[in-house]
Amino acid sequence: MTKAESSPEFPVRRPDSGVERQVLSENPDLMVVSFRFEKGAVGALHSHPHVQSTYVARGIFEFQRDGLTYLLKAGDSLVIPSGVEHGCRCLEAGELIDNFTPRREDFL
Repeated sequence: MTKAESSPEFPVRRPDSGVERQVLSENPDLMVVSFRFEKGAVGALHSHPHVQSTYVARGIFEFQRDGLTYLLKAGDSLVIPSGVEHGCRCLEAGELIDNFTPRREDFL
């Protein structure tokens, strides 16, 4: 996994094994976040009140959203409505660019 440079404003976090998270930009209405995954890493099933869009910058991911499975590769995207359970498994090392509205205060 390539490690991004950390800035004092937006440091790289490691929320799960094989996963790096870094806020790229934010304001109260919108947050853009990079998630870098090693092959086999998992984003556990969860839900939150934010609307989320996920864009696959590179890699291949198997997403679960509201009980359905989606195979996403570089260039694909998915919208996750507020309150919907979702998660992913990385099949080929890659990066997701996620947008949250409103911003995720828990990521600051």
